[in-house]
Amino acid sequence: MTHDMIVFLLFVALLLGLAWPLGAYMDRVFSGEKTPLDRLFRPLERAVYRLGGIDETKETDWKTYSLQLVVFNIAGAIAVYVLQAVQQYLPFNPEQLANVEPWHLALNTAVSFMTNTNWQAYGGESTMSYFTQMLALTVQNFLSAATGLAVAVALIRGLVRKSTNRIGNYWVDMTRSVIWVLLPLSILFSIILVGQGVLQNLSPYVTVQTLEGAKQTLAMGPVASQEAIKMLGTNGGGFFNANSAHPFENPTALTNFLQMLSIFLIPAATVLLFGRMSGNQRQGYAILSAMLLLFTLMFAGTYISERYGNPLVQELGVSGFSSLEGKEVRFGIGGSSLFATVTTAASCGAVNAMHDSLTPLGGLFPMLQMMLGEVVFGGVGAGFYGIMLYVFITVFIVGLMVGRTPEYIGKKIEAREMKMASLAILIPSAVILLGAAAAVVTEAGQAGILNNGPHGLSEVLYAFASGAANNGSAFAGLTVNTVFYDLLLAVAMLIGRFGVILPVLAIAGSMAQKKTSPVGPGTFTTTGGLFVVLVSGVVLIVGALTFLPSLALGPVLEQLLLYGGVAF
Repeated sequence: MTHDMIVFLLFVALLLGLAWPLGAYMDRVFSGEKTPLDRLFRPLERAVYRLGGIDETKETDWKTYSLQLVVFNIAGAIAVYVLQAVQQYLPFNPEQLANVEPWHLALNTAVSFMTNTNWQAYGGESTMSYFTQMLALTVQNFLSAATGLAVAVALIRGLVRKSTNRIGNYWVDMTRSVIWVLLPLSILFSIILVGQGVLQNLSPYVTVQTLEGAKQTLAMGPVASQEAIKMLGTNGGGFFNANSAHPFENPTALTNFLQMLSIFLIPAATVLLFGRMSGNQRQGYAILSAMLLLFTLMFAGTYISERYGNPLVQELGVSGFSSLEGKEVRFGIGGSSLFATVTTAASCGAVNAMHDSLTPLGGLFPMLQMMLGEVVFGGVGAGFYGIMLYVFITVFIVGLMVGRTPEYIGKKIEAREMKMASLAILIPSAVILLGAAAAVVTEAGQAGILNNGPHGLSEVLYAFASGAANNGSAFAGLTVNTVFYDLLLAVAMLIGRFGVILPVLAIAGSMAQKKTSPVGPGTFTTTGGLFVVLVSGVVLIVGALTFLPSLALGPVLEQLLLYGGVAF
């Protein structure tokens, strides 16, 4: 246990130490200031603008920004679908894998990677060719992450600018996110992963003879390059079906630690970017503190539940092994619990253990993090604008309590902002509950549920929470490669993505037009410990009120029945 706590503290310390300089670098990138990498990336950036006919000096209002974002992402999804539909005729397919079928699986996958969800209802090494993995999936890993970061930067501009309807240029924000942030970090991380033993080749699959004399086929491929952006972009889609539990994706304890660190790196740096761009770094510190507080609570819940283990196994006198089911012995309870908490906090979806094998309460906390929305660090960009919705609600509530017009960094939070924030929080929540309800009451939905009782409900809740929160991890035990689940989860991913982004951009446009009010004696301080606790409390209260009944019927009931000797 002491070792696990040291790893956790080291993780937090390194995260903060790396996020600080990255946030400063991102500030220079998105503010258009000079950076040490100008000579390398500026010519490439200009080439992209020339090819796309983009005027980098022209900014737009939030409606145009939103339209460009939606059209570009839809075009990306169509491209991914087409590449899957013709992959057997394309190069870099040494195993002669067929086109991705059925059609609804290809559609689900295209929507999944476009929305930064990376939900996978297929086995990567047995379904996708190298060409599809590289040109379709890995490219979308970059673009979907860049979309989230662009929206975050647009919201920051809306908060700090005054008396304007311009929030930036979507094409410029996208380009800079990819070229200046995601690409260099991914190249560096890919090199580190290769050095640790992660595969990176275009070789045919290798057949070897095992120690028992049997034949086994080992999948090859360009894994490290996809693994790097999968983590840094909080995408989560694994090259292999076993994801980061596979030794070719995650071979050592060091790669396991670095992968967790990379998941949180850009989301944490984005919060610090906000502090710099707002001219008050304490604003960023306060939001980052709220994220860390929530994350620590969720990790503690998962870790303690897994450390205690399954009471039915403990009764057999093997308590030391009661929580190792579904986990890699290489990582143990601590490494698996921390990874599960990180990946669901950051809407990444990569896994190094089977979440279906977690104890009922151990699985509750990762599920709850997704249900809360992308607020506990969240996805690239999405984590910042996700928690800002709760910041606006917190400020509004405090304003009502003290009898003043709510203000945040000098700008009034009025009815329009509250309507948009409420919509962005309620829409994904409704998708989760309505989707799960449809699954448990319809014949098509029930056909995919493999476990009875509350555990089966947990599997369904987890699937729709994962889809609507654009996470992509799975609880397993649910047959999802069917017309019902492929289409319904695709809808959940789309609504969960754009049902949040569009209200956020509307808020950015509204806030950018406002003037800044001077700080007065009655202004509520949004940089202190009280504000951190209030934001965290609002997040937990809203989540509890929304999802407590469904969680009580799922993991909570299952845990109580487990103590009574009933297992599912």
